[in-house]
Amino acid sequence: MNVQSYLVFEGRCEEAIEFYKKAVGAEVLMLSRFKDAPKEMQCAPGSENKVMHACLQIGDTQVMASDGRNRGEAKFEGFSLCLNAANEAEANKRFAALSEGGEVTMPQSKTFFAKSFGMVKDRLGVHWMVIVPAEQTQQQSAKEKARA
Repeated sequence: MNVQSYLVFEGRCEEAIEFYKKAVGAEVLMLSRFKDAPKEMQCAPGSENKVMHACLQIGDTQVMASDGRNRGEAKFEGFSLCLNAANEAEANKRFAALSEGGEVTMPQSKTFFAKSFGMVKDRLGVHWMVIVPAEQTQQQSAKEKARA
């Protein structure tokens, strides 16, 4: 079983895709626009070129995205996307990129549970946690993968 995130940007999906390409190295695996849908699935006039559905590859994870109903400001509340970085240099780079035009809610720093951890709300309103797990956590994860 696999759970994937589906982000609805309410008209700013194209901007989000370009931002995530630069900030976290996202690759577009699939993108369809409302104009590509069958005629019986009419969209609001002016929305023809908006993103109906997209799939982004970010590291080992796929994140889906859409412009939704293009109703204005998206509300991303009650969840965060967690980016697991390989090392502190990568974490700092990604955190800085995600912070551009956004709001840092917890600066990137060493914690009792991670080599590095920080939280940011990006310029599109999506909440992110950027973490470099502590050595013990990384070793546990490797053991769990080996058992699977």
